[in-house]
Amino acid sequence: MADTQINCTFANQKLEEISMNISRENIDDLNSVVKIDIKKEDYEPQVNKILKDYRKTANIPGFRKGHVPMGLVKKQYGQAVLVDEVNKILQQKLNQYLQDEKLDILGNPLPKTSEDFSWEAEDYSFEFEIGLSPDFEVDLKKMEPVTQYQIVADEETIDKQVDYLRNQYGKLITKDKVEKGNQISGVFMNEEEDINKETSFSFEDLKDEKIIEQLTGAKVGDVFQFNAQDLLKDDQFSAFQIGLDPEENKDSDIEISFEIEEINHQEPAEMNQEFFEKIFGKDAVENEEEFRQKIKEDIEKQFEQQSDQQLLNDITESLIDKVEFDLPEDFLIKWIQVSGEEELSSEKAKEEFERSEKGLRFQLIENELMKANDIKVEIQDVMDSAKDRIRMQMAQFGQMNPSEEELDSIAQRVLSNEQEARNFSDQVKNEKLLNFFKENANLNKKEVNYDDFIKEIMDKK
Repeated sequence: MADTQINCTFANQKLEEISMNISRENIDDLNSVVKIDIKKEDYEPQVNKILKDYRKTANIPGFRKGHVPMGLVKKQYGQAVLVDEVNKILQQKLNQYLQDEKLDILGNPLPKTSEDFSWEAEDYSFEFEIGLSPDFEVDLKKMEPVTQYQIVADEETIDKQVDYLRNQYGKLITKDKVEKGNQISGVFMNEEEDINKETSFSFEDLKDEKIIEQLTGAKVGDVFQFNAQDLLKDDQFSAFQIGLDPEENKDSDIEISFEIEEINHQEPAEMNQEFFEKIFGKDAVENEEEFRQKIKEDIEKQFEQQSDQQLLNDITESLIDKVEFDLPEDFLIKWIQVSGEEELSSEKAKEEFERSEKGLRFQLIENELMKANDIKVEIQDVMDSAKDRIRMQMAQFGQMNPSEEELDSIAQRVLSNEQEARNFSDQVKNEKLLNFFKENANLNKKEVNYDDFIKEIMDKK
């Protein structure tokens, strides 16, 4: 075991210089013990200064303020001041030592207990266990290929989106009688259950064949009796529409009266220039072919976000699985035991370590990748990301051209929230890592439609 001995000289706050002995014993590649010796001359000047200040302000019965004997002040406050000052020196010097030695540690240093330690002594020795980050390299080119999905919008998906938009921008046409494709509005009633609910549903929502037969051809003003459980296909939607609690509706046998008040048919918008401009703006598309192509591009842009997230997830899992290195497991379990608000048992701490191990491993891999490839998250990157989000949100409310000064002001206000700043920083980091993976990882590109993409993802789970 190596023993590294160093003498360090530091300035302690505004006091005279402190000469201190710090040493490190390397137990193995992942565990070390740092020893700090503190002598009387290291802490005594500051302790005496604080006690003198206490003497000036101490309010002790039988003595005038400022005339309390120093011996009494030391007796009453001496040890508390001593402990506080020594701990300050320890924290400062340990942190400085770790920085100077460029030690990449996991968790925080843990003080080692000593049975013969006493604050009655004049000189003190303190030992701290530290867990060291492992040394390893990440070579993406040696990794097994990871599938990069390119989700394409097939004709069926495009047709569905076109139909949805045509219905959304279409017209409601009043009908005389109920037919397939109609929207039926009316009132559900049951006096005993205190139900009187205006609602609407589509003909295609109907569940029971007898009810479908009854309603087909019905007119405004017609009244029907149904069992609440038999009406609509989706039980929860049915309960909501009728005005029942979903749990009560499961086992209930309630007869519902329904009076038709309105019958409408949604007439899809015509595929013409007026419709195209409502969706994409003036002169963006000129015919149905261009319209469908634009729909395809928009859908695939949304799909790209999902495929990118899946790629990031898959590479993360692959790296955790294939990049091998040891961790100072025993140290980390001990650190987890004492780092929370309440101390955990060793069993609970081990369970917590096992739950968080994969996350810790990827954090170390991520840090190594960023350091080795000079991937950095700059303050300006985070600011730009926040401004992009704000710009999109403002556009949704019709503010299309906010000034840079306005965006800067709002972004600074948003990022003053620590959690928001962390969220945007993580987003930027993930985007940079994703771009790095796309350029450097061993990827197997695969073109799929959305249904096949979902099926493959579910099969992996």
